Amino acid sequence: MFTKTQSLCRSLLACCLVLLGSLANAQAIDYPTRTIKFVVPFPSGSGTDQSAREAANDITRRTGQPVIVENKPGANGLIAAQQVARAAPDGYTVFITSMTTQSVNPFLYKKLPYDPVADFIPVAMISKNAMVLVVRNTEDQPKSVAELTARMQAAGSKLSFASGNTSSLVAGKTYSNAVSSPALHVPYKGIPQAVTDLMAGAVDFMFSDLTVANPLVQQGRLRGLGVTGPTRASTLPDVPTMREAGMPIELSVWNGAYVPAKTPHAVVVRLNELLNQATQSKQGQERFKQTGGTVDTMSPEEFAKFNEQEVLIWGRAVRGAGIQPE
Repeated sequence: MFTKTQSLCRSLLACCLVLLGSLANAQAIDYPTRTIKFVVPFPSGSGTDQSAREAANDITRRTGQPVIVENKPGANGLIAAQQVARAAPDGYTVFITSMTTQSVNPFLYKKLPYDPVADFIPVAMISKNAMVLVVRNTEDQPKSVAELTARMQAAGSKLSFASGNTSSLVAGKTYSNAVSSPALHVPYKGIPQAVTDLMAGAVDFMFSDLTVANPLVQQGRLRGLGVTGPTRASTLPDVPTMREAGMPIELSVWNGAYVPAKTPHAVVVRLNELLNQATQSKQGQERFKQTGGTVDTMSPEEFAKFNEQEVLIWGRAVRGAGIQPE
């Protein structure tokens, strides 16, 4: 009798486990059932915005559900981060952001209006790339990092650099410190606006996301002097790395997806699956070829660990750049 009872319990337990697994899968499969909103803390045309729109289009193709992109630029992403942190944790408000809000801001501000760790669940990486040091492509502008360095040291603080996000700020400050020549920092709401003023001659140089600068360098509207990645960009093979150019500056930029804390795990897993499919799709891979970017396909847990490491990396970079928190 004991054996039969024990066997029955085991059978019931197995059935329950199968049922729970089926329910979990059903919950994941049922998402999405309505419009998803991607909130981007940078302006239209920025690298993160482009990544968000490509992913949004792919998810719509796969699920039949609309995915809208809402740009919420300003204050280094603080406004957008707060909005998403306060949103319903149901997977229908997704933060498509970069290391700016998740890894850099904690070292730029003494107090943040959101918690990058407690307020969000990391979902997936969407892209990873480098920055490129650029100047106007005119005869009177530097043709190498060494030439720009010489001009900075000769001109003292008369040269200026633009930034459109925190990574471009950190890179610009790091370079200025490395050559012992402080340049005037001119901040912008986003990289596209900063690049526009650079081409107009309002500022002298900047570190731009490769995604934005790439076509402008290829078209001859900007001149690339050095990329911040560990290797040369496939799209700009003639542009040396900053290290090759004599400046040991190596910084990678990335963007990814986050949802508000307490979002159901099944929804996080399903969204991770959809985003990974988007980056691995034919369209996604073609975009990486055009922009010189890559992506590391990760589970939510792997992306969370990646975030932990990036906080350490960018913390060292901010301190090394001599930037004091506000």
